[in-house]
Amino acid sequence: MALDEAILDATAKGVSLPTLRLYAWEPACLSLGYAQPFDDVDHHRLQASGWDLVRRSSGGRAILHSDELTYALIAPASNPHFAGGLLDSYRHFSRGLAAALSLLELEPEVHAEAQDDSERHPSPVCFQIPSAYEITVHGKKLIGSAQVRRRGGILQHGSLPLKGDITRVCQVLAFASEGEREQAAALLQTTASTAADLLGNPPSWLQAAQAITEGFSSSLGIEFVRGDISSEEEQRAEELVASRFANHEWLARV
Repeated sequence: MALDEAILDATAKGVSLPTLRLYAWEPACLSLGYAQPFDDVDHHRLQASGWDLVRRSSGGRAILHSDELTYALIAPASNPHFAGGLLDSYRHFSRGLAAALSLLELEPEVHAEAQDDSERHPSPVCFQIPSAYEITVHGKKLIGSAQVRRRGGILQHGSLPLKGDITRVCQVLAFASEGEREQAAALLQTTASTAADLLGNPPSWLQAAQAITEGFSSSLGIEFVRGDISSEEEQRAEELVASRFANHEWLARV
C-alpha cells in the first residue's frame, strides 16, 4: 500500500511514468477502505488467523487479500485514460478488465449502474455488492475496484480472487452475532466468486497477470514497458510505512 502511494506521488509530480503494478500478498491481509470504520474488524479473530491488517488509500469496503491478483493503476490526473469523472474512468478501465477475463476464458459482464442496497443490507464486505462498472461473471462479482484522486494523481486499486473460500473475509469482521456472520457469509457466497469457482481449474497468478496486462493493452491501446521501482519511490514508501501504513493511529483513525 505504501509503495502504491509512493508511485502516486511520483507520477503526480511527473517524476515517474503512469504505472500498472501487479502483485500478491504474503501473508494474507485484510485491507480496509480509506474511510471504513476500524470497528468493522473483529480484532481477536484477526489475530488468531495470523492475517495482517492495513488501510488502503483508496475507498470501498474490506477485502481479504489471499490467493488473488491485486492491480494498481496509477497516473497523473491529466492522463487521458483517467479523463472525466470517477464513473468515466471506471467505465473506461472496465473494458480492459473485461478483455482480461475473456482471455482467461471467462464470460464477463460490466454493470453500468451500481447495485448497492447497503442501506437495507449494511455490510463491511467489499465483494458483496457490485458497484457501477464493476465486473461479474454469471451474475457474481469477480473483480472489486476502488479509486482515490488527490494531489494531482489518481490511483485505482482492484482485486481478482483466483481461488479459495470467498467467504473467509467474514471470519475476521465484526458482527452482532454468529448468526449474522453466517448470514453474511451465505449472502457473499451468492453474490461473489473466485476464478476457480467459475472455471474449476483456476489460472496461475502469472497467467492472470499476463491477461490483465494484455487486456488493458489491447482494449485501451496502452503500450506497457516493464520497469523497476525507483530508489526515490522505495525511499518514499519507507517513509509512508512509518508515518501511515504501519502506524496504528493511521489504521485506527476512523
